[in-house]
Amino acid sequence: MWYEILPSVAIMTVCLILPGVATKQIHKFTNGGKEKRVAHYPWQWYLMERDRRVSGTGRYFDSKGLENIH
Repeated sequence: MWYEILPSVAIMTVCLILPGVATKQIHKFTNGGKEKRVAHYPWQWYLMERDRRVSGTGRYFDSKGLENIH
């Protein structure tokens, strides 16, 4: 019957979703609780470099806010 395919579909779904979820959690763990930012365009790269410079720590994910801007 049609329901015999359900276990296979469930296994395939889990195997396809698991790498994406695991990667997201690993990035959050390694980047101080924030997701990894990806720069696909030059403007995004410019913003990441600005955040790296403004943070004062050399890491784009350590945002300090307005008190660190000179």
